[in-house]
Amino acid sequence: MIAEGGLTGADGLFRVEGALTIERVPEVLEASVTRLAASAERELVIDLGGLDDFDSAALGAMLEWQRRVGATGGHITFTRLPPKLETLARLYGVSDLLTTASSA
Repeated sequence: MIAEGGLTGADGLFRVEGALTIERVPEVLEASVTRLAASAERELVIDLGGLDDFDSAALGAMLEWQRRVGATGGHITFTRLPPKLETLARLYGVSDLLTTASSA
């Protein structure tokens, strides 16, 4: 398992742990987007169950991961979203733009 900027994983299954806040998102995105887009797997899963702190910037990171991986012909499904993150996605009107395990 490889760890980079809060994102760990291999073989198409990745896990985000700790904080995904406005202060941390740029670092996490920089460390992760190239690796996600370059994954040999075309169907990626990002497990968000390890998040203990997040804000609306987490939604921006999720959308950016989807955009970057989608541009290479891949697809991301997000799993184990904290309930408050699901609520934020609905409040911001982006829940339909994100593929989650419950919507896949």
